[in-house]
Amino acid sequence: MQNKGLIKVFAILFGLVCIYQLSFTFITNNVESEAEDFARQRISENVEDYSALRDAEEERYLDSVANNEVIAGITYSDAKDKELNKGLDLKGGINVILQISVKDILAGLANNTDDPAFNQAIAEADAAATDSQDDYIDLFFEAFNSIPDAKLASPDIFANKTLSDEINFDMSNDEVETVIRRKVDESITSAFEVLRKRIDKFGVTQPNIQRLGNSGRILVELPGAKDINRVQGLLQSTAQLEFWHVYKNTELGNFLAQANNVLKNVVDKESEQAETQADTTAAADSDIDELLAESEDTTDVATGNNPLFELVQSPGFQGGPVIAYFSVQDTAKVNNYLEMSQVRSILPAEQRYAKFAWGIPEDEEGVVGLYALKGNRNMEPPLSGDVITDAQQTYDQMGRVAVSMQMDGRGAKVWEEMTGQASTQQSNIAIVLDNTVYSAPGVSTGPISGGRSEISGDFSISEGQDLANVLRAGKLPASADIIQSEIVGPSLGQEAIDSGIWSFAIALVFVLIWMVFYYGKAGLFADVALAVNILFIFGILAGLGAVLTLPGIAGIVLTIGISVDANVLIFERIREELAKGKMQKDAIKDGFNNALSSILDANITTGLTGFILLILGTGPIKGFATTLLIGIATSLFTAIFITRLFIDGYGKNGKSLEFATGATKNLFRNVKIDWLGKRKVAYVISGILIILSVGSLLVQGLNQGVDFVGGRTYTVRFDQDVNPTDVEQDLIAEFGSAEAKTFGPNNQLKITTKYKVDEESTEVDNEIQQSMFDALQSYLPQDLTFDEFTTGGAGKDIGIMQSMKVGPTIADDIKNDSFWAILGSLVVIFLYILLRFRKWQFSIGAVAAVAHDVIIVLGIFSLLYKVMPFSMEINQAFIAAILTVIGYSLNDTVVVFDRIREFVNEHTSWPLGRTVNSALDSTISRTLNTSLTTLIVLLAIFIFGGESIRGFMFALIIGVIVGTYSSLFIATPVMFDSVTDKSKIEKKKKIEEDSEATTA
Repeated sequence: MQNKGLIKVFAILFGLVCIYQLSFTFITNNVESEAEDFARQRISENVEDYSALRDAEEERYLDSVANNEVIAGITYSDAKDKELNKGLDLKGGINVILQISVKDILAGLANNTDDPAFNQAIAEADAAATDSQDDYIDLFFEAFNSIPDAKLASPDIFANKTLSDEINFDMSNDEVETVIRRKVDESITSAFEVLRKRIDKFGVTQPNIQRLGNSGRILVELPGAKDINRVQGLLQSTAQLEFWHVYKNTELGNFLAQANNVLKNVVDKESEQAETQADTTAAADSDIDELLAESEDTTDVATGNNPLFELVQSPGFQGGPVIAYFSVQDTAKVNNYLEMSQVRSILPAEQRYAKFAWGIPEDEEGVVGLYALKGNRNMEPPLSGDVITDAQQTYDQMGRVAVSMQMDGRGAKVWEEMTGQASTQQSNIAIVLDNTVYSAPGVSTGPISGGRSEISGDFSISEGQDLANVLRAGKLPASADIIQSEIVGPSLGQEAIDSGIWSFAIALVFVLIWMVFYYGKAGLFADVALAVNILFIFGILAGLGAVLTLPGIAGIVLTIGISVDANVLIFERIREELAKGKMQKDAIKDGFNNALSSILDANITTGLTGFILLILGTGPIKGFATTLLIGIATSLFTAIFITRLFIDGYGKNGKSLEFATGATKNLFRNVKIDWLGKRKVAYVISGILIILSVGSLLVQGLNQGVDFVGGRTYTVRFDQDVNPTDVEQDLIAEFGSAEAKTFGPNNQLKITTKYKVDEESTEVDNEIQQSMFDALQSYLPQDLTFDEFTTGGAGKDIGIMQSMKVGPTIADDIKNDSFWAILGSLVVIFLYILLRFRKWQFSIGAVAAVAHDVIIVLGIFSLLYKVMPFSMEINQAFIAAILTVIGYSLNDTVVVFDRIREFVNEHTSWPLGRTVNSALDSTISRTLNTSLTTLIVLLAIFIFGGESIRGFMFALIIGVIVGTYSSLFIATPVMFDSVTDKSKIEKKKKIEEDSEATTA
């Protein structure tokens, strides 16, 4: 090997860099461990809500030491920025995909038009979007263009004042469409930037935000986030900030009294109709019908004959901005009263555009004030929040949490005019956020110049910080719905870390022992190279800022198998060269050279599937692909160079190296098996397995997870063992459709429901969790609150430990992406093998083997998912497993094909059948060795790696077994049988052999 010194220097320097990168993780772990101990000493478990208090104490401790030097000038804050990132499944947190509403953007661009053609196209696009995979904007334009004579450049649609610089009345629909597509894309980009700014200020380390294609979807990952409701509110808040002049209650005079009198007659009339008619919804067309229809008993609407007054809790302060105070639960009813045409008609002409709005609850009883804002014909505020350039959480004069704001020049000018008018008229200005009046201060000191203002209210510090963050980042240009989410509790994440470490340690120990047992001192050198390989992987992950997930740990453990495979290939080739009688030095040199082609081909095919996973995967799957690809690269380097350094260094003084032990020296040495002669039996066995698999797939199908069908799934832990059948019946009674299965220990269930699967709002999420909490009451501790249930028992490890939501539209997208990922991998592999081996027969054999393996793995999952004691859902992780199986099967097949190609070139006089059989004989030791070590590694992860990846590991185990079988009995025979002229070749060779024998 050339340049040994350079390789040695590089390996040492790279190893030191990796140790340096990992040192930051070691520092942060130590400091955070100290913080946990500190919080545990300060807060006893006997204290109510001790878990949340401990979290707060930990944060305070870490804040206090963040800038203290730990070692060599490195502070905790520095180390935290450079530590090895842990993913959601290891650290807990939230992972969501937000859908920015293109419908809202289109409506905004059209100035919320009432144009019939526009609204018809929107309605048709809404209906089509439920079943189509096309982007919403494509569906809208398709629907609009199908309407006769409809013009996008109508002044009532897009040729409006706002877009007058870019769209004129003479433009065609295609020309307008180009402009609108660009505007929509700009709005989505703006939403992305708004969300990024909000998340950057949220305080979560290593947040991840990505825009997914051009669909308006945005991926947000926040590992370590604990206050999930706060995160969801931060992500979805539109932050519609407005400043309005507000009427004093004296300006409205006796409006409430007059409204109450009007309502007396309306409610009395409708109550009489309700008593005499069987169906109140058919009463008449009056505005009160909707209100009465929502009431369980319409005759009880106004028992005191004062429909409005009886709802008033207290009047507003004389001359103040609050008209009156009502209970929060009555606000919907009051809104319906105030929107009646009969009630609106009693407002004087100058007040006909009054807009009624509610404040924030005044006390724990939920009393809220009613305000009347001075509206105009378009109901637009004099000043909106887009003028805000900065916002900070501060405190007002009374010491309450507040948010101070700074406006730009335009905003400052309007604000000065507004405050001047309010000062002159001794009136108030309402500060309205998302249609809620947060404060309505009076102005007594004259116009306020400079554009500074303040929002005060009943905020907590975190709420004030979030509000300032949202205002500073700007408002979303459209609503953002969470269409997919995954929430993992921190305790479940710690369990995943523990199980991952156990599986990693057990697999590693076994492999280290096995290599020494099988190859002696050479195996010990391979073990050292393997240790260096693991150091390199973790160091590169830390240096790149990549995220380590539980599937990522599985990828690293699988890399152990890949690393071993490279060393096995090398050692087996060296043993062959030694058996030929070569000197040790020459045997080592030729062994490395001869093995290089097989190693590269095998790793490239596995790497191709890894790249497909990396491109199409999300979250944990991307983590698996990342570690797999890094592992392939480092395995190649350590096997080819590091192992070689040790072997050459050991043998340079004439020391003998056997590459075997007494027990394994002659193992598989003189194997002679007629592999091709057994291919018909193999075809029959495989045919039966494929028929059973396809039959089961057609009849029984697969257990598709929410990834593929949509819905919500929750991992719920109880304080005692529960019967999943009983729990399922109670949940079905609540939701109509639900499934409960034991997930890991007997006190933990995986609950899945499709209830309201088409509704994706946070309100529906909370409603479903509340209903589930109510249905599970008999299985939960009596003192467990709803908040504790939704946060995993707040330290008690009871309740929802993990949750996931997938909307039906994105579920279809995931399913389609998965199909194309598998199909794409087959095409890429076919082309690579065709390019590498120059014969289509090799490609056909490889693809046939891979297809065989995939069908059988799918069939086994279809046959066994109802009887296995662990989850066998078909989800994104399973697709990752299928692609990994494809990579492994190809790895094995390519090694065999590589040896066949070598034997064909080396033994030109042999019949093809003999060449193939001899090639398989020569690779059997490597095939069984690699398969055995990989299987043991996978079994270690399967047993100790945690419930969440058990199905994933089971698919890989089946794949390794079937893949090893198919490389010997499917790929090679199919390749052999597809060579149509082999009989002529063999016949010609036989004649030549007979002729030579006769001549002799």
